[in-house]
Amino acid sequence: MNFEKVVFGFFIILALTLNFGFFLGEIDNPAHHNVYELFAAIVVNLLATVLKFGDRTQTGALLLATSLVAVLQLFAAAAVWAYAVNISATGLDAMMMASIVSLAGGAMLANVISVILLIADTVNLRR
Repeated sequence: MNFEKVVFGFFIILALTLNFGFFLGEIDNPAHHNVYELFAAIVVNLLATVLKFGDRTQTGALLLATSLVAVLQLFAAAAVWAYAVNISATGLDAMMMASIVSLAGGAMLANVISVILLIADTVNLRR
């Protein structure tokens, strides 16, 4: 068993599951979405992105692209959250929370694609 591939797969799947955990719940209810879970999703997605830099294959390029999309979406979600809490006169209302969760949903979709690519690449190695 290749330990490097285990760590690589671990972070890709952890990024998806953390993102899913944040995404799950009523879209406009701030009580269902924890800011620390969003922060954890951002950190793990950044780690997964760094791990994808070494692969020079076409699949590696697609994995990196999906990871960059996920990180961009999660940073945008964090920026909206920071704006809602610190700048907006209305605060963290239902509309802002729906925007944050929607952006995290886009990141989750990118993470799903990344996991599918990882599985497809693994299946192709056996043949």
